Amino acid sequence: MKHSVLAGIAAGAAGTTALNLATFLDMIVNARPASTTPEDTVRKTEEMTGLTLSADGPDSEAATNRRSAVGALLGIAAGLGTGALYGLVRPRLGDVPLAVLGVGAGLAANVGTTGPMAVTGITDPRKWPASSWVSDLVPHLTYGLVTAAVWELALGRR
Repeated sequence: MKHSVLAGIAAGAAGTTALNLATFLDMIVNARPASTTPEDTVRKTEEMTGLTLSADGPDSEAATNRRSAVGALLGIAAGLGTGALYGLVRPRLGDVPLAVLGVGAGLAANVGTTGPMAVTGITDPRKWPASSWVSDLVPHLTYGLVTAAVWELALGRR
């Protein structure tokens, strides 16, 4: 089981890289700005906990820069964590087709990142236009497919 989880973490790292690649390509093609939801989630967490990222206050440049970094690191942690969970669950799934495994991993990653943002009121996916769903789902499905494929390769399964 230890090898499966470690392979999952490595696969999640590869999936996170693929997600970032898909996201940045979408930003280039559609001239779309970066999402502020990770930083907004960090700020909301600061407000809820009473913590601050800078002695200069929550609106300082230092706090803004740290919030951006924490948001990005949380995305990486979500990718690695989802990969670890994938590594725990995957051995129990038998001969499920790779595409199905990838879609499952991608949807899990999507829920794992969008869920906290929805719960804290940062975003409401029910109100997203189709273009926002595509911009969110395509990178997450890319994450899932790469994560599933790398896990299989790492353990010599396929």
